[in-house]
Amino acid sequence: EMMTEQIATIHAPEYIDLLPRTRGRSFVQLDPDTATSSLSYDAALLAAGGTIEAADYILAAPDRNAFALVRPPGHHAERAQAKGFCLFNNAAIAAAHLIRRRGLRRVLIADWDVHHGNGTQQAFYSRPDVLFFSTHRSPFYPGGGSWDEIGEGEGRGFNVNVPLSAGKTDGDYLFIYRHILGPIAAAFEPEFII
Repeated sequence: EMMTEQIATIHAPEYIDLLPRTRGRSFVQLDPDTATSSLSYDAALLAAGGTIEAADYILAAPDRNAFALVRPPGHHAERAQAKGFCLFNNAAIAAAHLIRRRGLRRVLIADWDVHHGNGTQQAFYSRPDVLFFSTHRSPFYPGGGSWDEIGEGEGRGFNVNVPLSAGKTDGDYLFIYRHILGPIAAAFEPEFII
């Protein structure tokens, strides 16, 4: 019940109700890329919970770091739709947990996956308390993630996309993180980075 409440900070009630119905079923197709097996829902709960646990572990002693090596992944999962092999948006759920349950005011999510984190962007697009920064190949799945997607309303300026052509190197990423993300993060002053 507590886990469902935390997931509901990011996902729609009807979507949260749909996923448990996949439990015990050998195959359910949720979108062209995303299907579940009999234990996918349980794995998704563990992934979201494990990411929250990692955040709390770090928060308890700020000299710590953690890496939540979880499946299914999360950044394509939208409010009411599974996408790109993702069921729950683990990073977004952990960020919402840090704000709602732990009282943080500014969380930075830096997403360096080759694909744009459309679900994470959607979750915080109109909020100023989570800065979403994404480097990703473009054009590429799932589409979107262009430079001009900067947030809306109170969230305007708190969504930063760096679409990249194929073939970028570690040096390119280091440059981007130092010269684009670095100054943005310094201005935002995050209390936590995911």
